[in-house]
Amino acid sequence: MASQTKSKASQEFVPIKEVRDGIIILKDGSLRAIVMSSTVNFALKSQDEQTAIIYQFQNFLNSLNFSVQICVQSRRLDINPYLNLLKEREREQSTDLMKLQVKQYIDFVRTLTESTNIMTKTFFIVVPYNNTSISKSSNPLESVFRNKNEEEEVLRKESVFEENKIQLDQRVAVVEEGLTRCGVRIIELDTEQLIELFYKSFNPGEDGKPAQRA
Repeated sequence: MASQTKSKASQEFVPIKEVRDGIIILKDGSLRAIVMSSTVNFALKSQDEQTAIIYQFQNFLNSLNFSVQICVQSRRLDINPYLNLLKEREREQSTDLMKLQVKQYIDFVRTLTESTNIMTKTFFIVVPYNNTSISKSSNPLESVFRNKNEEEEVLRKESVFEENKIQLDQRVAVVEEGLTRCGVRIIELDTEQLIELFYKSFNPGEDGKPAQRA
């Protein structure tokens, strides 16, 4: 029994059917958008500023008529890109003294990061939309002709997706407006970024590698 579980790919346990147009489509037909948000250094704000931020965030939560999920992703800082940049700078130096200083700095940064777990935190907000009534027709005769041909079925599904996507985009706009008032900036992840996010989430030991396509 255990061997059968190990042989299954991790994607079999993920309720994601596909990702298209920057939208996650779950296996139950519902949609999800993911936005990445900036942070606010709350501790450095004055008392009045802190009160204003809390008040605006409270208004934001009260304005929502749908649920959202706030996720925090913590990862060990990948210092390799910075070290590679420093190595290039080392080769560009014209004097041995400057090369030595750059090399010593590289060794210092590498030792520091190896001895200390320097973590980076990324904040995501998941915005859902699920309206099964859109995919159901009010016309009882439609079920008779629904499977008339494959092309009509594809067009029907595409129309449902576009209608749902419009509703989801409106929800994302509500989230963006509310968080902007709190001093938080957001950016909606596109298809490539979503694939990269989930690939690295389920393959944490492969940071720095490009996401593989199935």
